[in-house]
Parts: sequence; structure tokens; C-alpha cells
Amino acid sequence: MLSVKDNEAIARVGKGTPVGELMRRYWHPISATAELDERPTKKVRLLGEDLVLYKDRSGTYGLLDALCPHRRVDLSYGIPEENGLRCMYHGWMFDETGQCIEQPFEETVHPDGRFKEKVKIAGYPVQELGGLLFAYMGPQPAPLLPRWEQLTWGNAVREICISELPCNWLQCQENSLDPLHNEWLHAYYTNVVRNGKHELPQQRGITLKIAFDQFEHGIIKRRVEEGYTEEDDDWKEGHPVLFPHILLVGDEVKSTLQFRVPIDDYTTYHVSYYVWGAAPGAVAPAQPVIPYRYVPLKDESGRYIVDILFNQDYMAWVTQGPLARRDLEKLGESDKGIIMYRKLLKEQAEIVADGGDPMNTFRDPEKNQSIALPLEHVKFLNRGRTGYNLVEAGDPLDVDLIEQTMATWDGQRSERATAGAVSST
Repeated sequence: MLSVKDNEAIARVGKGTPVGELMRRYWHPISATAELDERPTKKVRLLGEDLVLYKDRSGTYGLLDALCPHRRVDLSYGIPEENGLRCMYHGWMFDETGQCIEQPFEETVHPDGRFKEKVKIAGYPVQELGGLLFAYMGPQPAPLLPRWEQLTWGNAVREICISELPCNWLQCQENSLDPLHNEWLHAYYTNVVRNGKHELPQQRGITLKIAFDQFEHGIIKRRVEEGYTEEDDDWKEGHPVLFPHILLVGDEVKSTLQFRVPIDDYTTYHVSYYVWGAAPGAVAPAQPVIPYRYVPLKDESGRYIVDILFNQDYMAWVTQGPLARRDLEKLGESDKGIIMYRKLLKEQAEIVADGGDPMNTFRDPEKNQSIALPLEHVKFLNRGRTGYNLVEAGDPLDVDLIEQTMATWDGQRSERATAGAVSST
């Protein structure tokens, strides 16, 4: 267990806290790009700060303090102009750095005045990548926005699922270092909820072995389930947990990046970024806009949805409370990955406190073209599943395009099945 003091130190993200300062050294997804195409301003709360995200008429993105410094009105109702965001109340305008660049009445009565030059609000850099908008709230010069390979795949289709979870971000991320919940929450519990059977599904075995290895981008999680060996991908390749708050799961057919972004100490902006790649030699259908949707968390009775994969995770994280009491937990052998991650989190926060760059800080463009990561090899294809599989509640988007993309692997499945039969003789 952790002391109350240590728990606060690794979980809280406000300015001046150890992890709050660490988190300000990273780019965080804050919106789907398509959201700003539909409405060019959006309220955002990130790392405990209230902000407004906007897209001006020239296509430039900005992230500013939520309130106009003149009379403190909400700039999410502001007017995007050609080169900035104008307050709708009295016309003051701000560029993407937060600098006031127009004060219409002040400039009328004092043409030579320099009042506007003295007015500046918080303004944070925003960049677009792969259908997501990312923001950076730390000191300059900003590091490069990491180009994880799933964000850069060209021959693919995508879907973005967003959830706002009423709990601290660390509860979400620690789930990534917990292999055992896969067997119990996603297999046994699912069988109870869906089928009334108090047993593992027939195709699933118990977990026999787990391990964790630190690597240059975070921690690799490994497991062996009954019926598999260390030669199978769950162990041999493993699942990368990217520091500080990303999990990668999947294979070259379908991959998912999960971002656990701290809104504040008690709320998490969760982004599931799904990518379906076309088979070698095939072409994925055109997807003009990367679609997004918000995921419902509760059913009509007000209970958390628990018959769908990722919604089960959300229930488990949220029901730990707004900020989990780690001083009361009892950890066992299955929790060694969580212990390793907490140690890494503390170490990286200390690096920042000493003035250094933490893990996954990229400053060399040549090393940031497309960052390759350990990836399983067509796991779902080999298990006979190429259709769309709903893993978050709500209505999926662009299913036809996803199905067309996955269908390009049909011939590959036959070839791999034949190869597997030959190799087993």
C-alpha cells in the first residue's frame, strides 16, 4: 500500500504538484479534429485549468484561458475570426498565444495607445495528428508531438471513442498494468452477465504466468494463458504501456491506443483511438473524415453498462471512487506491474523536478517520423474474427468502411490457417 501522502503525490495533477509538473511536459489529446469542424469553439478542462479550444477562420488552432480578461465572460461563446478569437462581449480579440491583438473601442479613442500589448492570457500550443487535436501546457521549447505509428498509418480506417470518467486518471492507467482483470472482468464476469454462467468461456483459459519489462517507451506487459505458451504473442510481443498514460493493444489488423488524460484530480478524458489496417497489397476505402463519438457509461436504470468490454473497465475504474484510497489497498503477486509503474512515475517526476526531460520526450524530427512499437501478429485474424466487434457502448461509426478494410484480410486468414496446419504436422 501507499501512504496517504505518497498517493496524493502520484495522483494529483494541479500546478506545482510532482505529477502535475510531469504531465505538463507531454502533449495530450483534447478533442477530435471533426468536433472543431462542426463547431469552432469548445470548452476544455485540462490538468485542472479551464480553457477554450478554438479554430479560427484561417484554420489555426488555439487553446486559451476560458475567460476574457476584460469583463470575465466565457470565451467558448467567442467569435473565431481570420487570425484569432474575438470576445463577443466587447470585441477584444486574442491570437493563439493568448496575446490581445485588438481592442476596438480602446483603439478608436486612443489610436496611439498600447494597452492591448499589456493584455495577455494563457495560450497553449495545439497540433493536429491522425484526427485528434493535442495540446501542450508545459515550458518552452515544447517537445515534438510523438508520432506513434498507429497515428500515422496511411492505408487504414479509424474511429475515435471518447468518454468522460468521474475518477482520477491514475485509476485508469493502472488498469493497463493489470493482466489478471482480463481473465476475470472480461471473461468470467462477461459470461455471468451475458449468459448466467459462473465459469470462464470455453475458449478462454486461466492465466498461468505474468511478467513486466521496462523498455525505452514505458513497460511491456506479458502473460501466458492456459492453452498458450511463451511463443505466443501475449508473451513474446506483449502489450506496450506507453509512459505516461497510453496503452497499446491489438495487431496489424486492428490496433487501439487508449489515452487517459487528466481533466483534473477527479475526472479523466478517455480517448480510444481505433485503427484498422488493410492487408498487404490491398487498399483501404477512403475515409474523408475520421469520425468520433461519445460513449454512454450508464444504462436506462442508471447502472454502469457492464456487458461490453471497455465499459467494464470504466465501471471498475470509476467505482474505486473519485481518487482511489491506495493507503487501504492490499497488493499481491499479480500487482507487481502496478508497483513497477508507480515507481517509474515517481522517478520521472523527480527527473522533471531536477530540470530534465522525462521518458518519451522527442526533440529529433528524424526519430519522430513514425515511432514503431511491439505489436502482435494478426492475433484476431488467427482466432477467426475479422468482422466488426463492438467493444464500447453506443452506435459505431463507419462500420461499412471498417468491414471492407477487414475483408481485405480474408485471403490472408486462409493462407495462415493452412500454414498453421502444415507447421503442426
